[in-house]
Amino acid sequence: MNCKNCHTELQAQDDYCKSCGGKVIRNRLSPKNLFAHFSETFLNYDNKFLKTFISLWTKPEIVVRSYISGTRKKYVNVISYFAIAVTLSGIQMFLLQKFFPDAFDVSAISQKGTEAFNKGIFDFVQEYQSIAMMLNVPFYALISWLVFIKEKKYRYNYTEHLVIFMYILAQMSILNVFLILIGASFGLSIGVLSMVFGPIQIIYSGYCLKRIFDLDWSNFILRTLIFFGVLIVLAVIFTAIFSVFAIKSGMFDEMIKAKRAAIEAQKIIKDSIN
Repeated sequence: MNCKNCHTELQAQDDYCKSCGGKVIRNRLSPKNLFAHFSETFLNYDNKFLKTFISLWTKPEIVVRSYISGTRKKYVNVISYFAIAVTLSGIQMFLLQKFFPDAFDVSAISQKGTEAFNKGIFDFVQEYQSIAMMLNVPFYALISWLVFIKEKKYRYNYTEHLVIFMYILAQMSILNVFLILIGASFGLSIGVLSMVFGPIQIIYSGYCLKRIFDLDWSNFILRTLIFFGVLIVLAVIFTAIFSVFAIKSGMFDEMIKAKRAAIEAQKIIKDSIN
């Protein structure tokens, strides 16, 4: 008998291939063994996904340092974990569109006259959420690299900071999926839930960085202030770039038209009352 993955010759008693590590499959697919495989992969407490998910809450520094140092068997590797998060986000969007369409209402977080503009931005982000999520990784990794570039104990390069924030943002995305679906079932919109989720992401990111870089509280506070300082500078730069794009694409024109329409509507209502 040969391994179905790499064709290495196997012994009769082998459960795993000694060459590629693939599990030896002897039985044909059936509902019973398919469910058993699903349970072993996703529902078993000892499976890699649950271990990774739980450990990123309790000891994120172990998960990150293990991957960076080359120990990658115990936890889900960062690429796969990020891919799982993106997939779950896609499933979340399908469920919201199918069962909770009111969750996309942005009126609760919009000023009068800006609803159409905010809705346009919101729809754009939701439509390209996987791309937006991937773009966030190099952005936050760049800030983190600049903040910790002089760190002596754990001096990670930019690629290693990418690993850090892929794990952090994937973990937050997975949490976000469940929070939004639960909130939507109670009639809460994504706009309202994002106001709750934002602070959670900030706190969790700070918690992870504190543990990963083994910072004391004074150093942590200093690094946090530097982090937000760099974030503001980069945010201004990217906002300026986006503003140029919005002007050229006509998004600002739509906002102006919507605001004028709102003013006209308010004027008509006042006149009818008077």
